Amino acid sequence: MAPPPTTTTAAAAAAAATAMAAGVRHRQHFLRRGVLPSPASPLPFASRVSSASSPLRLPPPRFSLSPIPKTLSSSSSSHVPVRSLFTGIVEDVGSVRRIGPPPSGGWGGGGEAPGVDLEVETKTLLAGTQLGDSVAVDGTCLTVASIDPAASTLTFGVAPETLRRTSLGDRSPGDGVNLERALTPASRMGGHFVQGHVDGTGEIAAFRPEGDSLWVTVRAPPEILRLLVPKGFVAVDGTSLTVVNVDEDAGWFDFMLVRYTQDNIVLPKKKVGDKVNLEADILGKYVEKLLAGRVEAMSKADS
Repeated sequence: MAPPPTTTTAAAAAAAATAMAAGVRHRQHFLRRGVLPSPASPLPFASRVSSASSPLRLPPPRFSLSPIPKTLSSSSSSHVPVRSLFTGIVEDVGSVRRIGPPPSGGWGGGGEAPGVDLEVETKTLLAGTQLGDSVAVDGTCLTVASIDPAASTLTFGVAPETLRRTSLGDRSPGDGVNLERALTPASRMGGHFVQGHVDGTGEIAAFRPEGDSLWVTVRAPPEILRLLVPKGFVAVDGTSLTVVNVDEDAGWFDFMLVRYTQDNIVLPKKKVGDKVNLEADILGKYVEKLLAGRVEAMSKADS
C-alpha cells in the first residue's frame, strides 16, 4: 500500500499542476498572437475550401520560374510580368518564319510602334514547350503565345518596348535566332544568371580569327560598358560569354568564341555593323546601386 503523500509532495504536485495550467494559457496566448498555427484552423498557405473528401490544395509557389497561366493568347502575353531565369547556353538556332502584325489584326493597335508576332521554326524546343512558357530569343525573354507542331513553329508576341530596346525588329524571314528555354529546378547552371531583360544593343565592330577561335569586338553604350569587367560575364544575343577586355574611353569590349560556340550560335554569321542584344551581369547592377546609395548617404552625412 502506498504511503500517503507528504506535505512536500502535495505542494510539488500542486506546483506542477499550476505550471501545466500556466503552460496551456501561455500556449493559447501564442496561438492568439499567431506565432503558432491553431490546429483547428487551416494553414495560411492551404486552400480555405476543404472537406473530408477533398484534399487541401496549395496555390502555385511565389518563386515559380514560370508563373504565367498556360492559356495565354497573344493579346495578353506582352502584359504579363515574366519572372524567368536563363543561363546563356543556347539550346538551338531557330529560323524566323514570319515577323509582323498578327493575322487577326492583333494587339499592337494603331500606334506608331505597334507590337508584332515573331514566328520561329525550331524542332529542338517543341518537345515539352507549352503555351505561356518563357523562351530567350536572341537573349530576349519572350512568352510562347502559339505552338504549331505540324509546322515546327513557336510564335511570340513582341511588345513595342521590346522592339525599341532590342534588335528583334531588325529580323527578317530566314534569319537565325538563338533560343533557350527558361531554367527548371533540375537544370545545370552552365553559364551565368541571365534574365532575358536586354539592357540595350551594341554594334559589332570587328571579327579577328586566332587559330580556330574568333575574337569579336563590340561597341556598346557607356551605361552598359561601366557594368562590364575583364573575366566577368555578359550575354550577347542571349549567349553567356566571358569578357576579355573593356575600353570605356574608346567605347568597346571584346571576347573570344571557341570553335564549338561558333558552330552553335548566330553571332559568327553576322556582319560588322550588325546590332546585338546586350545584357550585363545582374550582380554588377546590384553592386552599382548599393554603392551609389552608400556614396549618397556618406555625402549627406558630410554635408
